[in-house]
Amino acid sequence: MAGVEEVRAGIALANQKASESVAALQQATLSLEEAQQALATATQGSGQEEIQHAYGMLAEAAQSLNGIQGTINASITSAESYAGRL
Repeated sequence: MAGVEEVRAGIALANQKASESVAALQQATLSLEEAQQALATATQGSGQEEIQHAYGMLAEAAQSLNGIQGTINASITSAESYAGRL
């Protein structure tokens, strides 16, 4: 079995990678928001259902990414708590 310091180091590495993932998801969310804005600008005044649907799907994707970020952050917090008790 790994020693306490090895476990802490492994947890620190996992949390670092998870934090990098959160940063990437934040960038993806920003890109989705920019895509929404571009779509809204390009189709301003259009009442076409498929455009509204596309816009809504982009919003849903951004919301999903926010939820994923929250899940990852909760994982980081749990892992840090465990490491702190070692």
